[in-house]
Amino acid sequence: MLRTLIIEDEKLAQLELCQLIRTMDEVEVVTCLSTVQESVQWLKVYRDRVDLIFMDIELSDGVSFEIFEQVTLEVPIIFLTAYSEYALQAFKVNSIDYLLKPIILDELERAINKYRKHCLDVFPIDLSKFENLYQKTQTQSLSRLMVHIGDSYLPLFIDEVAYFYADSKYTYAYTYKKQNYLIDYSLSKLQDELSSKAFFRVNRKCIVHIGTIKKAVKHYNGRLKLHLLPVMEDEVIVSRSNVKGFLNWLSQ
Repeated sequence: MLRTLIIEDEKLAQLELCQLIRTMDEVEVVTCLSTVQESVQWLKVYRDRVDLIFMDIELSDGVSFEIFEQVTLEVPIIFLTAYSEYALQAFKVNSIDYLLKPIILDELERAINKYRKHCLDVFPIDLSKFENLYQKTQTQSLSRLMVHIGDSYLPLFIDEVAYFYADSKYTYAYTYKKQNYLIDYSLSKLQDELSSKAFFRVNRKCIVHIGTIKKAVKHYNGRLKLHLLPVMEDEVIVSRSNVKGFLNWLSQ
């Protein structure tokens, strides 16, 4: 039996990974941890109880390389991240693997098979390379996210999204195919993680993709009114404080 540990602070992502692992033969989840501090405490006592670790890069109380500074690990690690594959090729160094979130079963199986192929080898973690890679990922943008469809969760690629909007307590992604999805992201978090060249937060309720803007016309009180394709039901107004930044963004 392959014993795995999950270190992931997003409860939904943690649950999804657990469910995927349970569909696989001869693989079990020993436990799930959520923070650097919790992981250090657990691994100091129980690190010999796991064969493989799934580890998110960013945790609620820090970044995961801080764990290696406090605990010596000889357990293979598969990193979890929301950033693009282009920036993560360095994870191949030292046979460190990664999974792009939201995780797909085929990719999980590929990573597990890679572990099984190399499970007799011990690859030391190079902290300098890992920390440098983490710094590189800060310039990368979110490439896909998880959406709600009934009782299920499915991956949605960011380049399919025309705009994101907030309605009451919820956030939605609306695609160029005119599909509307509930997502577990706030607009503030999306604003931090989306490509600043492709997306712009025009007001407190809406983030638009540059490709969806048909035209922008002057509106009262120094604001702009956007005409989008696909059309959004509510008026999309660029707040006065955002007009200058919006026009600069369009001209990039």
